[in-house]
Amino acid sequence: MNTREVVLTMLTEILEEDKQSHLVISRSLLKYRDADKKDRAFIQRLCEGTIEHLMFLDYDIERFSKVKVRKMKPVIRNILRMGMYQIKYMDSVPASAACNEAVKLAKMKKFQGLSGFVNGILRNAARNKEILFTLPENMPKEEQLSIRYSTPLWMVKDFLKRMDYEATEQMLKTFEEPKKMTVRVNESRISLEEFDQMLEKEGITVNKAAYVEEARYLSDFDSLFDIAAFKKGYFAVQDESSMLTSIVADPKKDDYVIDVCSAPGGKALHLAEILTRKQNGDKKAAGFIDARDKTDYKVSLINENISRLGYTNIKASVQDALELDKDSIAKADVVIADLPCSGLGVIGRKPDIRQKMTKEIQQDIVSLQRQILDVVHQYVKPGGVLIFSTCTINTEENEENVSYITNKLGLLPESLDAYLPESLHSDTTKKGYLQLIPGMHQTDGFFISRFRKIKE
Repeated sequence: MNTREVVLTMLTEILEEDKQSHLVISRSLLKYRDADKKDRAFIQRLCEGTIEHLMFLDYDIERFSKVKVRKMKPVIRNILRMGMYQIKYMDSVPASAACNEAVKLAKMKKFQGLSGFVNGILRNAARNKEILFTLPENMPKEEQLSIRYSTPLWMVKDFLKRMDYEATEQMLKTFEEPKKMTVRVNESRISLEEFDQMLEKEGITVNKAAYVEEARYLSDFDSLFDIAAFKKGYFAVQDESSMLTSIVADPKKDDYVIDVCSAPGGKALHLAEILTRKQNGDKKAAGFIDARDKTDYKVSLINENISRLGYTNIKASVQDALELDKDSIAKADVVIADLPCSGLGVIGRKPDIRQKMTKEIQQDIVSLQRQILDVVHQYVKPGGVLIFSTCTINTEENEENVSYITNKLGLLPESLDAYLPESLHSDTTKKGYLQLIPGMHQTDGFFISRFRKIKE
């Protein structure tokens, strides 16, 4: 296995074929799960790091190239990006090795004629490594943030509208930090104490998470799929921000819950766990989770997790959230509307969002969100609850939708303070919504809001 060739293939899929980085990386690591641990770690770091620092790497390449990166052959620009990342950020890789391997890769991919071009740029960069971290002092501060943290300028400007410069930079820094593996323990199968002991016996480090009792941080393991507790359905991978959404929903033991955009089912499965605990052996309790999504593939992902975790009070079915299901009108005690969004809150886990999201796409998403809300709010019975959430940090997609739900759809916001840990209480949680921001909170960027439909 040529690790750099593997990464080049992955970058081609992500940056040239528009495939999602987290899916490409997960699939590749699974494919090479029997490879040497160091090789797998190298593949993951080089791929993730190149995507994460893409704009700064392109800026560095153009310090030494008269040809703009966008005009280069896709294979060549990605070889250069990989090489520049190794020179700039991977101290364990000698600069000579990064250059030599890049040249070999160019020749391997039938670009012998451009191998000298690749060699010249990377060797020049290696000789002038000290300038690779610098930016012109007269460059506007917002542009410096954009390049230094490889975030499009329009995103930086949006962040600066809601946060000051220091908070924005801290969030962008946090996106680049190693991500914690956060999991939710399946307490219907194992107690928290038993779970901690079981994983620690496998040599896995387990720490309590910041906000949710059943959440844990895991570290010091190789492959998730090799952990016995994962195979047995003792936990689900889920960020605390997502868990907090289900906790804020607070379903009662007899509630009928519809999750309208459910795949891969994290919130729905957590709700099933919450109902299981509240029912506590009450066989007459009618609480049930109706998990829906728009395609057979997405529903298959939910069903896979239902099967592994073993819940029986949940089912998954195909239903497009844009199409009104007349049989569901005024039937749900709780509707979960975790809607499609720009994903700016999870850039730390999906760094390619920065390259693929545009302001125009974001505006289309806002329109889609409101079309879905127009449909799904009808499923809430009088006196019932609507939970609206996203994994983004954007006023139009979040706070402005709170106003839309309140003023156009006629639901009333409810305080979140009764459901959240005190450390998350704020002026906005009293008003019915919470914006979680990386760097300020120990979670992904996430938005959660709660509404009540008034009884007629």
